[in-house]
Amino acid sequence: MKTVLLALVLFWAGESHAAGAATAMKKTTASRGRALVRAHTRRKVTAHAAPRPYVQNEPTPDRYREIQGALASKGYLKSPPSGAWDAETEDAMRRYQADNQFEATGRINSKSLIGLGLGGGTQDPH
Repeated sequence: MKTVLLALVLFWAGESHAAGAATAMKKTTASRGRALVRAHTRRKVTAHAAPRPYVQNEPTPDRYREIQGALASKGYLKSPPSGAWDAETEDAMRRYQADNQFEATGRINSKSLIGLGLGGGTQDPH
């Protein structure tokens, strides 16, 4: 009887140990699977809006005056700064650009502003 009882206890202990090992293995496998899913879905997701087209804002009258003042100080504009980009200012800018080997359009551009000392750049505009 002791042998049967001992066998039954060992059988039951082995079965519960095996069940515990199987449960632990299931937990490990399940948590490993969740970790893989989390790692896979952890990629940075950013919503990108459609790129906005670049639109340069028109300079303010104060900025026009500043540019006109620079053109006047270099002898290209004969009238006092008005704050309006008129034909005389455009002609002065065109002459300044041509004299400095820039594309002579008469329009404001970064090279011209840097050359006039009004741009943010520290490089030679040529």
